[in-house]
Amino acid sequence: MKRPVITQPQLAPVTSIDSHLPAVPASALTPQAIRARLRAQPFWTPEFAGDGGLFVDREPAGAAVLVPLVQREAGLNLLLTRRADHLRDHAGQISFPGGRVEPEDDGPVATALRETEEEIGLSRNYIDVIGQLPVYATVTAFQVTPVVALVAPGFRLQLDDFEVAEAFEVPLAFLMNPAHHQHHRFEFGGHERRFLSMPWQGPEREYFIWGATAAMLRNLYRLLSSS
Repeated sequence: MKRPVITQPQLAPVTSIDSHLPAVPASALTPQAIRARLRAQPFWTPEFAGDGGLFVDREPAGAAVLVPLVQREAGLNLLLTRRADHLRDHAGQISFPGGRVEPEDDGPVATALRETEEEIGLSRNYIDVIGQLPVYATVTAFQVTPVVALVAPGFRLQLDDFEVAEAFEVPLAFLMNPAHHQHHRFEFGGHERRFLSMPWQGPEREYFIWGATAAMLRNLYRLLSSS
């Protein structure tokens, strides 16, 4: 069953906000703590395995994204992109850098590093891969592997203007606080969709982080907050 496309997700009604859940403590958001947690991989259950349903009838394809945690003096920031408005898939949406696995890629890490360099010009010389999150299935039939990495400061970005409208950073502590996690419900033509969002007010505009990006971040929250 195909599901309705959401073109203005920020207008979908908010059904609940997870302010009752604890934020990940600052001590668990250091580079050392996140590296150790990913290495140990304690027993935990990802909250979101995928979007559910498909918009397209095609065989699933492999993809990988980078979850780039930039090491700033005030703490870790997550580097995200806003996709160009003219793109066919996920136009204008907030996303991780990444894309489809190509035949020459030696696994998801290679895909994530290659796509990140192509999309935003972030050299792998600044990137320290520290682990992966569970595969996430999107409505566009991609099996996405999130590759978590620490990024050293001092880099310069060079955006691929065709694919990326801008790149920006969000404090990881903000995203790992469920008081900023909103649940939405959308119904059209007898079909229903539910999704998560994490709106963030930047210096000049609000960024509506939602869908697969928000879901993968929620999975990261579950990992970092698991006992």
